Amino acid sequence: MMVLVLIIISYLIGSIPSGVLIGKIFFNIDIREHGSGNTGATNSFRVLGKPAGFVVTFLDIFKGFIVVFLPMLFHIEMHGLLIGIFAIIGHVYPIYLKFKGGKAVATSAGVLLGVNPLLFLILITIFFVILYLSKYVSLSSIIAAICCCIGSFFVQDYVLLIVSFIVAGLLIFRHTSNIKRIIKGTEPKIKWM
Repeated sequence: MMVLVLIIISYLIGSIPSGVLIGKIFFNIDIREHGSGNTGATNSFRVLGKPAGFVVTFLDIFKGFIVVFLPMLFHIEMHGLLIGIFAIIGHVYPIYLKFKGGKAVATSAGVLLGVNPLLFLILITIFFVILYLSKYVSLSSIIAAICCCIGSFFVQDYVLLIVSFIVAGLLIFRHTSNIKRIIKGTEPKIKWM
C-alpha cells in the first residue's frame, strides 16, 4: 500500500509544470503558446530567456532528484529508480496539464543524479560536448540517453539498465518531431552568444 502512495506522490511531483508556472507567474506568458509549445526547459530558455530557463531546468532536475529518496524517507526497501520513473512519467504526462508535458530530459537527469551521481556527471559532459559540436539540444539529449543505457551496463546496475532503456525509448519517442527536423535541416540550433 505504501509503495502505491509513493508512486502517486512521485507522479504528482513530476507533474509539476515548472516552465508553465515560471512563465505565468513571472512573465504572464503561457509557454505552451510560444516557441515549440513544449513545457520543458529548452522551450523555457527560448521563450522566457536564460535566467528563467536555468530556473526551470533546476526545478525539473530537482523534482526528479528528490523523489528517488522517498523510499528511504519512508523506510521502504526499494530502488529509488522504481519510484523515480513515475516522476518522469508525470513530467511527460502531467495530470495538471491534461497529460501534455515536457520531453523528460531534465527530470530524467535529476533521477539519475539521485541514483548515480558519477554516471550523471559523465552523461552531462557528453550532453554538453554534443551540444557544443552540434548546437542541437534534442540530439544531445538523445545521445546522452543512449549513453546512459551503455553506462548502466558497465556499472552493473541492472535496475538502472532496464529503466534507462525505458526512459531512452520514451525520450526518443518524445523527440520524434525533432529527429525529423534534424534530418530535414530545419531543427532550431541554440545560439551560444
